[in-house]
Amino acid sequence: MYDYFMIEETITPPPLGEHFDKHGIAATTYRHRPVFTVEDGRDIKDHLPGTHTKNLFLKDKKGALFLVTAKDDTKIDLKWLSKRLNCGRLSFAKPELMKEVLGVTPGSVTPFAVLNDTENRVNVIYDSAMIAHDLLNFHPLQNTMTTAIAREDLMKFCQSLAIEPQIINFSE
Repeated sequence: MYDYFMIEETITPPPLGEHFDKHGIAATTYRHRPVFTVEDGRDIKDHLPGTHTKNLFLKDKKGALFLVTAKDDTKIDLKWLSKRLNCGRLSFAKPELMKEVLGVTPGSVTPFAVLNDTENRVNVIYDSAMIAHDLLNFHPLQNTMTTAIAREDLMKFCQSLAIEPQIINFSE
């Protein structure tokens, strides 16, 4: 068991690490205690370089799925977002659907989870304030680790899956 503040470099877990290697994507992964919310991991984030994030797995009333990834302090108004995306009313998707489509559980949602979306059901949305930073931090499909990745490598990851994320300015 890890000490409350212990952070150590580790290997990015498969299948994500294997996908990174196959596509020439550079990343550094750190192991730490489980983190379930933005606030829960504040002490860990203080010791890791880069911009920290939050991720929302959403569903509209018509069944469309959205994975929203934003800078950890970005305010996300779901009513505004549904209008901006021209979709039905947005709400948080159920954990069962998250596990089925993204292969992760609450607390481990990450843009890397689209690797498990083999049917391309999820619309990927990135916060323009987040994507403006050079180094970004996400869970590598598990909330006991954080992976630091350059913005360019995140976009290479999207390209490797034929995903074109929609970039939105949440401060509009």
